[in-house]
Parts: sequence; C-alpha cells; structure tokens
Amino acid sequence: MSSQAMTFTSRSLEDDARLINARDHKIAPGDISIGVIIGRTSEFFDFFVYAIASVIVFPSLVFPYVDALTGTLYSFAIFAVAFITRPIGSLIFMAIDRRYGRGTKLTVALFLLGGSTASIAFMPGYATIGHYAALVLIILRAAQGIALGGTWDGLASLLSLNAPQHQRGWYAMVPQLGAPLALLVASGLFAFFLLTLTRADFLDWGWRYPFFVAFAINVVALFARLRIVVTHEFERLFEQKDLQPSEILPTVKAEGRNIIIGAFAPLASFALFHMVTVFPLSWVALFTNQPLERFLIIEMIGASVGLLAIVVSGFIADQIGRRSLLAWSALGIAIFSVMAPLLLNGGDLGEVAFMILGFMLLGLAFGQSSGVVASNFATEARYTGSALTSDLAWLVGAGFAPLVALLLSVKFGLAASGIYLLSGAVATMVALYINKELAGRDR
Repeated sequence: MSSQAMTFTSRSLEDDARLINARDHKIAPGDISIGVIIGRTSEFFDFFVYAIASVIVFPSLVFPYVDALTGTLYSFAIFAVAFITRPIGSLIFMAIDRRYGRGTKLTVALFLLGGSTASIAFMPGYATIGHYAALVLIILRAAQGIALGGTWDGLASLLSLNAPQHQRGWYAMVPQLGAPLALLVASGLFAFFLLTLTRADFLDWGWRYPFFVAFAINVVALFARLRIVVTHEFERLFEQKDLQPSEILPTVKAEGRNIIIGAFAPLASFALFHMVTVFPLSWVALFTNQPLERFLIIEMIGASVGLLAIVVSGFIADQIGRRSLLAWSALGIAIFSVMAPLLLNGGDLGEVAFMILGFMLLGLAFGQSSGVVASNFATEARYTGSALTSDLAWLVGAGFAPLVALLLSVKFGLAASGIYLLSGAVATMVALYINKELAGRDR
C-alpha cells in the first residue's frame, strides 16, 4: 500500500471522527477513558486469540510431525517473536507519527494489527504446505508485533497526567481494564467452538473465527481512538504536556535509567500475567485429561475476578500510593509463587483456587503497572520514553514467559515455574527500591 493511499484512508477516517466531535468542543475524561479501554481491549484481544491458539491449535496444525510437548514449545517460541519485533514497530511508527501525524500512524498500525491477525485465519497447515506453514506463522506473528509497536497513542499517559493528584491511581488502572475484558471474549469464543464442534471441525475451521473477529474489533477501536486523537483540543493538550514523539537515541541517552527501571518495575505482574493465562492452559492440555473448554471457562471466571481487582487497585493506590501497592503486590506474588505449583497440580478445586488467587493478585499489580511509567520521564521525553519502556517490559517480562515456564516445569517439575514467578517478584521489588524518584514524586 502506498503512503499516499494510507494518508487518504487516515484522512477520511479522521474527517468522519471530526464530524462526530463537531457538536462538542470539550474532551471529557470519560471520553478519553472509553477510548483507552476500547483501544487496549482490541490490542489484548489479538494477543489472547493468538495465545490460546498457540496452545490448542498450532501444535496440531503447524507441527503435527512432532509430539504435543515439542509442538507446544515450538509454538511458544513463535509466540515470542511479536515481543521481539514490537520495539522495531515503535521505531517505524514514531517516524510515521512525526512525518504524517498520529491519526495516520494509528490507522496504519491498527489495520496492520487486524490484518495480520485476520490473515492467520486463512493460514494453511503443515498438511497443505509443509514447513512453510511455520514460516507463514512467523511472518504474521512478526507483523503483529510491529503493529503493536505503532498502537501506542499516548492516551493512557494523557489520562494519568490530567487526573487530579488524589485520583491518579484510579485513572492509572483504566487502561488495564482492556486485558481482562479481552480475555473474557477470547476465552468465551474458543470455549463456545470447542463445546459445539467436533475436534476435527474445530481444527479444520472453527478456530479461525476468533481471528476474524479480531479485525472487526480493531476497526471499532480505531474509530474510537481517532474520535479523540484528531480533535484540536486533544492536540493542544498534547502540546501543553509535551507528549510528542522525541528522537529515539537522545531519549535513550537521557532517560535510559528510567526506561530500564520502568521496564523492571512491573515485572512481577507481567510474569504472573502469563502464569495465569497461557502457561496453565498449556499444562492442562499437555498433562491432564481435562476438557480444554472447561479450563477456558475457569479462565473467564478468573478474568472477571481480575477485572474487579483492577478496579479495586485504583481505590487502594489512591490511599497508599501506587509504588506501595506495587511493592505489596509483588510480595503477595512472591508468596503465591510458592503455593502456585501445589494449587495447579491440586485437582479441580486447586485449579480454581489457583486461577482466582492468581487473577486477584494480577489485578492489584497489573492495575497500576502502567501508572509507574509516565511520571518518571521529563515531559519532552514522556511519549517516547513510555513507549520504549512498555516495549522493553513486555519483552523481558512476558515474551518468553510461557516458553521458559513450560521448559522449566518439564525439566525440573512444576515447582520450577514458581521459582520463575518468584524471580519476577524480586525484580519488581528491587526496581521499586532503586527508583527513589518515583517514591518522591508519587508516594
């Protein structure tokens, strides 16, 4: 697609968004919140659709020539590709932002994200094209990562920065609501098709439908975000807060310490994020005889608990401070890391307890993980610094988590996955201890 065509598409959508905003000259925090939630839900939906398929579809579809465990490990290796290419996407799309504007950047990024996700639905398996199936999957997964690098719009930072001092925890948790909402929808779709189709029909065509849905959700998210991003008032707010993309190398040179600390501060929640979503699903699929749809329903229950816990995190953070809540949550995750292997291997009740406790802790920690990023940076570096921090945090804390946790569990026993989770909790506590600036600026 030519740059001229991309600009035309973006401008058409921006014109439509401006027409909707013509009656209202003021952007309310609620409008920004809705845009943030819809945007994050679309991003996480793409993530969870792929993550679930990487356990219950791709090992059979793409790697049928190896045993189930090896196929899942191969699938998890490809899962990590998006986290590797995401920083590349940030570099590409920040250049597009500077040259063509944030509306064009978001339009291209979200169409690339939705298009690459939907393209997976058309992907033939090993039985049709042999080893090229894995190559196609790697390419599409890499495209997802590049697109995710471009979906950073600064809305979450703007929301947090414009929040009253005594409500920053509340506004910091708003963007994180997208994750459990996306998991609810993605798990529900896969559970529905597993319950209503035969195994053969599900592997043939049923699994493809959630990937189609992802494209539609991304289109809705694009318009919801453009409705805010293209308004003149929003542009003025960005200028007032200096939330503009800065040059990468000067930003890294000036803010490298904050980027690294910001990436490690939410490591406990990011590690737990996969320990209660992707990893347990793989363990159940590989080492138990339980129906997968049953565990997906349990994940939906856990996601509902996580959703409530994220909301609660906003109230608690405004009482004791975001840094304190993250520290206490990391301590809770450290304790949970000892219990987690026993619960996951403890039968039906143990699994339910594992998911509910895990999602409860995840909601409290993850609910404030984005709130520790923006306040660290100088205003002129905040937009780019926040994006780079997010990319690095997901790469270090999440990209290889399912692969490493499964490898450790197979080689050393399920308890080893608890040690991996413990390391993330320790990293968070160390990062928060080092980060004296955060303690001074925002309790």
